[in-house]
Amino acid sequence: MSKSNNNYSSKHLKWKLLRKHISPSQLVGFSLASLIGLTIVILAVQFHQDVRPIFNDEESFIKKDYLIITRAVSTAGTLLGGSNEFTQAAIDDIQSQPWCRKVGKFSSNDYSLYATISVGGYGGSAMGTMLFFESIPTEFIDVADSEWKFDPEKPEIPIIMSRDYLSLYNFGFAASQGLPQVSEGIISKVPIEFTLRGNGHNDTMKGRIVGFSNRLNTIVVPQEFMKWSNERYGSGLERNPSRLILEVNSPGDVKMQNYLDDHGYQVAGEKMQQGKAQYFLTLVVSIVIVVGIIISLLAFFVLMLSIYLLLQKNTKKLQDMLLLGYSPSEVARPYINMVLAINAVVLVVAIVLMLLARAYYLPMLQAMGTPGGTIVIALVVAVIIMALISVGNIIAIRRKINALWIQQS
Repeated sequence: MSKSNNNYSSKHLKWKLLRKHISPSQLVGFSLASLIGLTIVILAVQFHQDVRPIFNDEESFIKKDYLIITRAVSTAGTLLGGSNEFTQAAIDDIQSQPWCRKVGKFSSNDYSLYATISVGGYGGSAMGTMLFFESIPTEFIDVADSEWKFDPEKPEIPIIMSRDYLSLYNFGFAASQGLPQVSEGIISKVPIEFTLRGNGHNDTMKGRIVGFSNRLNTIVVPQEFMKWSNERYGSGLERNPSRLILEVNSPGDVKMQNYLDDHGYQVAGEKMQQGKAQYFLTLVVSIVIVVGIIISLLAFFVLMLSIYLLLQKNTKKLQDMLLLGYSPSEVARPYINMVLAINAVVLVVAIVLMLLARAYYLPMLQAMGTPGGTIVIALVVAVIIMALISVGNIIAIRRKINALWIQQS
């Protein structure tokens, strides 16, 4: 008989001796509990990944959220001449909140500004209006442009405009006046002249739209230009801002909402409502994940209890095998192989169930305009959980066998 046949006979004999007291019902119970727990966890993780794009266009796993806040304007404050500006103390207090990462100040022009758009190029027919500029730190701007800078020696004003303004023209003003609609590319090439008046100066400067912002509902210029123009045409004094832009951890944070309400701050747009929905989604998914992890842990302890009972019932056989010269690792191997096989089956079935459930709800999400998220994160979570459970099982089995071996010695 060959050596391989002897090894097979030895392994078969060990398994035949050790499996006598194995309870199939206990193993099935563990497998089902572990399967349910793991499926709940990875399905919750995958659902969260698939739903997130509905609330957020940015694909980054660690996303930056921004809010623009103002002080509420009241009738009494208006009649009594109250100020809606943010003092430095108020800004510092906001910055110190745990949900706030950064605070940016809006600066505005304090001089007269008139904009003229030449329809037929410079020298052609034109239309104009009084206008305003604002500026914020560059790190808060969501449009990347290499020419986002101002040089007084080459006075051309780069501008970032709210995309809502272009939509308002195309679908409001242009549609009602019979004017042609324009794209972002066309409007970026339209000549613009700005007349700046104040402090004894009256100058005309060219401007150029370098981008459109989804985040900022205003007309933004570089801070370098705002500082230079306010010093030349305005008072040159730094005023307290009436608007702030905040980089926050989550716009739906309950503590942040309470803070803003208590201080009478208002949030521009619907970002807060979207943040609340995303915060609620994250909270629900977190609760589901915790429930799944608890079920998985209970399944782990059920298996360990079953193995300990099995080892206890087989104590005499295990001691005899150790006396016959089998090492503790050889005695433990059949139980370890059994646990690894069960965990591998649970892992595969849980992933299949998650993919089937995803195939059921994904068409509904696609109908809402999102293609869904990646499945890699859910798969990694599944593998990590089962790897941790398997390592825990192996350690427990080896400790029990080694304890018997020490007693035998």
